[in-house]
Amino acid sequence: MERRTTEPRPGWQRTVEEQGLIYPLTRYPDDSLRPYWDESAYYVFSLPEVEALEEVVEELHRMCLAAAGHIVAEDRFADLGITDPRVVRAVTEAWHRRAELPSVYARFDLRYDGTGPAKLLEYNADTPTSLVEAASPQWFWMEERFPGADQWNSLHERLVDAWKKQAALLPPGNPLYFAHSSDDELGEDLMTVAYLKETAEQAGLETDWISMEEIGWDRLSGRFVDNRLRFIRSLFKLYPWEWLTTDRFADHVLDTLDNGGGTGTTLWIEPAWKMLLSNKALLAILWELYPGHPNLLPAHLDGPRDLATGAGWVAKPLLGREGAGVTVHAPGTDPAPRPEPCCYQELAPLPDFDGNHVVLGAWVVENESAGLGIRESSGLVTDEYARFLPHVIL
Repeated sequence: MERRTTEPRPGWQRTVEEQGLIYPLTRYPDDSLRPYWDESAYYVFSLPEVEALEEVVEELHRMCLAAAGHIVAEDRFADLGITDPRVVRAVTEAWHRRAELPSVYARFDLRYDGTGPAKLLEYNADTPTSLVEAASPQWFWMEERFPGADQWNSLHERLVDAWKKQAALLPPGNPLYFAHSSDDELGEDLMTVAYLKETAEQAGLETDWISMEEIGWDRLSGRFVDNRLRFIRSLFKLYPWEWLTTDRFADHVLDTLDNGGGTGTTLWIEPAWKMLLSNKALLAILWELYPGHPNLLPAHLDGPRDLATGAGWVAKPLLGREGAGVTVHAPGTDPAPRPEPCCYQELAPLPDFDGNHVVLGAWVVENESAGLGIRESSGLVTDEYARFLPHVIL
């Protein structure tokens, strides 16, 4: 793994915008605009290195599924902050019927510097973003800059194949809706959903488009409807389950949930059991089940424990996005737990490449490794000011 600098292509901003990345710049607190898509540098990997990382990703995915099964079997939902009995029942049923429920994609965040084993930082298996830039613009960047080279990137093909395989699990005779929240101001959620919709269409599925705010409730039929009053039988949503199960339509979601077996009227993708994998408590449960595993970091739910006198720790809220609420604690810091539920994970500072702290976003489609997206940040927490850099296998 090596970071190399280069000159950005002339007109790079327009190029990536035409390829679906309509948010190539980030606005900073001083009101300046700086590149989010940053091709002033790129990362180089060897093929054996990528093949080894692919094996790690698929092993971690299997371990996470085993941990999800453990949570359900041992009724450890409270450790995840899931206390509503109806939500527990919905997640449990979805887990047991997971073979009947479409499930498409997820993203691991890994610490890796090219020398030691990759370490799991977290897993987003419900609403992962940075998909568009990983699947499309960086592939075209490689073809232009390094013709004949390769990239850890089979995202597009695998997504299309996934929809083809799972088409039989969708209710027949109805379009598959794709939805995001209209509160998205940057366009990231919009384009993620638009891209996934495109892959579904390439798989031969009939699709339609709606925002979460446009979804209606028909009191007479007791069903969700679109803005033309058509029933919504299946819907991919870039909208987290913890919101779906707590907002003002939560009762309707749970009452009409199709969890397989034809018992409900609306099938939601990703399915409800993905709540088990997108919760930071998963990190502590993994450490319980696989203590000392080379690709895991020590993690606990009741406080930092011995991490306070060891390498230090990171406190992560059980739910959150783009580093929100994450705090970094050096060794010797007061080990008092935070008042809100957190996961306390051993501090493994992100690798520093020329002052840039890098995290690998490794994608899983269905149950297989599918690609890589790299983000850099100025600090130790990968936040909303992170930059996306392309990579190549040489």
